[in-house]
Amino acid sequence: MRTAYTADQIRAAERALMAELPHGTLMQRAAAGLAAACADLLGRVYAARVVLLVGGGDNGGDALYAGALLARRGARVGAVLAGSRTHEAGLAAFLDAGGRVTGGEAIEEADLVVDGLVGIGATGALREPYGALAAAAGSAPGLVVAVDVPSGVDAGTGRVEGPAVRATLTVTMGAYKTGLLVDPGAAYAGAVELVDIGLGPYLPEPDAVAQEAADVHALLPRPVAESDKYRRGVLGVAAGSDLFTGAAVLAVGGALRAGAGMVRYAGTSAPVTQVRAHWPEAVVTLLDAPSIEHVGRVQAWVLGPGLGTGDWAHELAAAVLASDVPVLVDADGLTLVARDRDLLRRDAPVLLTPHAGELSRLMGVGRDAIEAARLEHARDAAGELGVTVLLKGSTTVVADGAGPARVNTTGTSWLAAGGTGDVLSGVAGALLAQGLGCFDAASCAAYLHGLAGRLAAAGAPLAAADVAEAVPAAIRAVAGRREPERTPPGRRSFAR
Repeated sequence: MRTAYTADQIRAAERALMAELPHGTLMQRAAAGLAAACADLLGRVYAARVVLLVGGGDNGGDALYAGALLARRGARVGAVLAGSRTHEAGLAAFLDAGGRVTGGEAIEEADLVVDGLVGIGATGALREPYGALAAAAGSAPGLVVAVDVPSGVDAGTGRVEGPAVRATLTVTMGAYKTGLLVDPGAAYAGAVELVDIGLGPYLPEPDAVAQEAADVHALLPRPVAESDKYRRGVLGVAAGSDLFTGAAVLAVGGALRAGAGMVRYAGTSAPVTQVRAHWPEAVVTLLDAPSIEHVGRVQAWVLGPGLGTGDWAHELAAAVLASDVPVLVDADGLTLVARDRDLLRRDAPVLLTPHAGELSRLMGVGRDAIEAARLEHARDAAGELGVTVLLKGSTTVVADGAGPARVNTTGTSWLAAGGTGDVLSGVAGALLAQGLGCFDAASCAAYLHGLAGRLAAAGAPLAAADVAEAVPAAIRAVAGRREPERTPPGRRSFAR
């Protein structure tokens, strides 16, 4: 599990550690790790053209000391001094090693640009000349390494409010920062490499965590010798309509592929026909009224994909949410509860799985504002509504208003296809029915769904049914503890 922290948490840990170390030790550790990462990325250091973008803070000092180390290995290193002041000892070491001060035009000729403009405490849009230098680094042909966090990215939230450095690699010191895991900041970070400088014992409870394969495997339910279909979890699915039959098929398929012992589907004639044809394993109830009275006992419900938003759908949603088991609400179900929040007044747990547009309608906040601060708005919704929120999109985040949020790192842009969100609902619903709480079910489902998307796509277009088909392979991969490659920038999960 990768743990991530806010800027305030990191700074407090750094102060505690620095109080026990000789002056400058922490910076030397950071610079050594940064120089090693730059050398690895370059491959050949001798005669490489390296340009440092140096601000006035400690990040600028890290860059200068790392530049000195690279210069001693034969690199041609120039430094653009952007701040009104410069780390004096770092600059002296840099010049002594053969580095030189240069102008911003050198960025265009660099094999590697090192972004040391601002540190983790910076918020808001970059001032000039920092903004122009960040833009120049982003458009330059060479590789770009950011020190700790790309300049222009809020380390604690991932917000980007103006020009920001788009890094090939971010070398972050001591611990991951939340803004490196959550878009839009994550999209600017590129690959992220952690340099251990000794902060571990001084770090508090994390702000956010990113699950890895072993973490998901430890949570997934597994059948035992005495298991039967009822003990393995019975999921109810209230989804689909005469207009949107496919949503029912995909949600049921996701649930069956994710290990539900039984799926009870309840719907009208057209989706019932399709579910029977695609999934003969499902127990189907044809509804002639918006009631679940004759569906049978379930351990959890999935409510909403393709259900419609008229009076009939509202009555069915009210019946499902009046039950005493966990309910996952997605798609049209979210539109219904946005119109009538009283539907969420219940004692049993609720998991909401919106994308930014659906959360916008639910919370009365602009979609752009949500996309700019995904984690913040997921947390706000969870706290205000008393639910768990899985916010889908370029970074999928899960929040329940208590403790660290979870950020999903699997996925592929090929998941930006109709119906993939219905599959995710089925996967998460199956995990709820098997006994996981909303927070664990949501985060494990997001991980498996993203991994299934990668396996199904393999770099090519996919359909939602392909994702459902690949869920067992994703579960097998997790059982083998095989960690997938880190998602490259711009290729994160977009479930719809």
